[in-house]
Amino acid sequence: MALLTAETFSLQFNNKRRVNKPHYPRKALLCYQLTPQNGSTPTRGHLKNKKKHHAEIHFINKIKSMGLDETQCYQVTCYLTWSPCPSCARELVDFIKAHRHLNLRIFASRLYYHWRPHYQEGLLLLCGSQVPVEVMGLPEFSDCWENFVDHKEPPSFNPSEKLEELDKNSQAIKRRLERIKQSRSVDVLENGLRSLQLGPVTPSSSIRNSR
Repeated sequence: MALLTAETFSLQFNNKRRVNKPHYPRKALLCYQLTPQNGSTPTRGHLKNKKKHHAEIHFINKIKSMGLDETQCYQVTCYLTWSPCPSCARELVDFIKAHRHLNLRIFASRLYYHWRPHYQEGLLLLCGSQVPVEVMGLPEFSDCWENFVDHKEPPSFNPSEKLEELDKNSQAIKRRLERIKQSRSVDVLENGLRSLQLGPVTPSSSIRNSR
């Protein structure tokens, strides 16, 4: 597996709200680890957006091309620089529903257009399915650094300090995701209350509903 450079990890998994000067594009990267239940060596790789397809779609196609044994269970962990868009969220949910032998967990460094209702729907779809999306914290950043980054060349930053900074920023992003989840819970409750028939039951309705 071709490893990420320390600079790429530092720039692309950076979870600050705004990029400091000099500005640079924050691209979509997906690092995946597939671990067979039988204890075999994990398979790792990383993908990015290309040819008008998002990294998540390339990931789905990559897993399909492996010809995995469907009688065996696999744990799949993905680290993403951006959370999936609504379209990719639907594709991931459909993919896992059709492949019950895969247990997929998604961790995102940043939330993609999280203030837009349509993108919130995508996050909620994932969170309410068998593919929960979570925000990367210190354990996930550390694991990503250890398994997907080339350590041969000395990095231009102190890994320990960088990971602590990433973890600190992730706390605010986690709270943001929780607010999105809670807003959906409130909407469901309000819709449920609106559907209730308030007031005394009339004799005619009592007769219709009796057994």
